[in-house]
Amino acid sequence: MSIRHLQTLTPVKNSPKYFDPETLAQIRPLSLRARTLIEGWLAGMHRSPLRGQSLEFSQHREYVPGDDMRQVDWKVFARSDKHYVRQYEDETTLTAMVLIDRSLSMDYRSQPQRLSKLDYANLIACSLVYLITSQQDSVGLATVSSQVDDWLRPSSLPAQLDTVFALLDQPIQQPRTSGLALALHQCAQRLNKPHLIVVLSDWLDDIEPTLQALKLLHCAGHDLLVMHLLDPWEVSFPFDQTCEFLGLEGNDSLVADPLLIAGAYRQAMADLCRQFQMGCLSINCDYYRLLTDQSLSVSLSNLLAHRLLRGNRK
Repeated sequence: MSIRHLQTLTPVKNSPKYFDPETLAQIRPLSLRARTLIEGWLAGMHRSPLRGQSLEFSQHREYVPGDDMRQVDWKVFARSDKHYVRQYEDETTLTAMVLIDRSLSMDYRSQPQRLSKLDYANLIACSLVYLITSQQDSVGLATVSSQVDDWLRPSSLPAQLDTVFALLDQPIQQPRTSGLALALHQCAQRLNKPHLIVVLSDWLDDIEPTLQALKLLHCAGHDLLVMHLLDPWEVSFPFDQTCEFLGLEGNDSLVADPLLIAGAYRQAMADLCRQFQMGCLSINCDYYRLLTDQSLSVSLSNLLAHRLLRGNRK
């Protein structure tokens, strides 16, 4: 099931401060933080932009602003002088699963006032749950580390968003080591029909097993959206004094002069991201990278526009 057409988004006229990651980082709990984002921007859309797509015609419905003009039935317009768009069999039956990586590396934030990668992932996930349930489609959520830790079955009920808030606000109890490949295999075993699967992770793991697991999901008919979340300092490596670097998921540490290793580090990180992105695209898996200092509204707008452009090329 692919997402093919996304409508134009119209933000409501609220202050940009509501979308600033540093402002959102000060808001507790998650439910209030997410509602601030959702009500400040996503509620300003004419229509939800996530839709399933099928080639089998089902019925007509009246045109609303934001609809794809290519779907307008001009023969009906000629008879009735009203605009109607073609609706397809699966257009309102999108089923999605949002997967959030909660391994320890996702806790990283380079500055105290900044959202961690996990905080950012939670906000994106809650926004997508809102979008999908608002159009009466079904969405579920899973938290993963080296396995599936929590599994919330898809639902189209408005209360699903509150259930997601409750799940993500719970303290994390289980060990949180990396191992996304196994978790993705476990997800594949649980899903018995094609879904839109959105995976939010920093993807700091072995690339080949992870790509093989993504390929398995793609071959099973799932539409995959990989979201690669990184802290900006993980990319820019702005350190300029000798310091101790601590492992994100263990007790390893390294004392080093960053000026001596910065070039090699940046090249290694760029190579890792490029290799993973190319691997995703090679299996027709949509890839989108986010940095946690980016405005949430900009990130979401760019994400949906990215899906629109890629969908039009399919």
